[in-house]
Amino acid sequence: MTRTTITARHSASYSGPVLLTAAAAWAWVALRWGDMGSRTMAGRLPAFIGTWTIMMAAMMLPATAPVASLYARTAPVHRAPRMIAFTAGYVLVWAAAGLPAYALAVGATRVATAHPTAGTVAAAAVFAVNGVYQLTALKDFCLTKCRSPIGLLLRYASYRGPSRHLRAGAHHGAFCLGCCWSLMLLLTAFGVMNLWAMVGLAAIVTAEKRLPRGRLVARVVGLTSLALAIAVFWVPLLAPNLTGSGMTEMGLRHP
Repeated sequence: MTRTTITARHSASYSGPVLLTAAAAWAWVALRWGDMGSRTMAGRLPAFIGTWTIMMAAMMLPATAPVASLYARTAPVHRAPRMIAFTAGYVLVWAAAGLPAYALAVGATRVATAHPTAGTVAAAAVFAVNGVYQLTALKDFCLTKCRSPIGLLLRYASYRGPSRHLRAGAHHGAFCLGCCWSLMLLLTAFGVMNLWAMVGLAAIVTAEKRLPRGRLVARVVGLTSLALAIAVFWVPLLAPNLTGSGMTEMGLRHP
């Protein structure tokens, strides 16, 4: 047995709990998919934040599991608590992002309901914002931190106090949010609770962070998003939540 094999097995053993958490979140989302766009969600911020947090755990944790595992292995003892606290801090950042996501979802859906043409314009704007951001230096900077977190881990070694692991996870989560917020913005167009959109975006996030050509993936996604910003005027189904073609099942409805 080679040293590489042993290292890989250790990495997998520490990534396992994070990946199991993500799998449980995906299972919950799949089982509740028919209810997530129902009136039980409508207009209720706590319910939205709870569901949003589980959605983000499902989508983001698979790409973050290697970082959490690496963080846990920077100490010889108490590795499991370190990884749990780190993951909790990471998820808390994405939970907080649910507040602006809720406001945006409610506002966009109201505009689309009252003015279908405005909904199409809003969809084009959402695609354009994501397309432009995917090509910016800030996106590349945040993606670099997510793809190569060694420098961040060295910084986290200086953290002190009982909340240091939680802070480390939140700090890494902030870079991840900076990297992926515009991708999550696309849920406004596709439907905040759209399972298939979640699967596609999760695949993009994982590809950007884990594949050797992750930066190229980010640029291709950006150019594709810019193309969708134009195409949505001719094919409204590209943004079902904002163009009215899928709002009853995928949008955030109000009684």
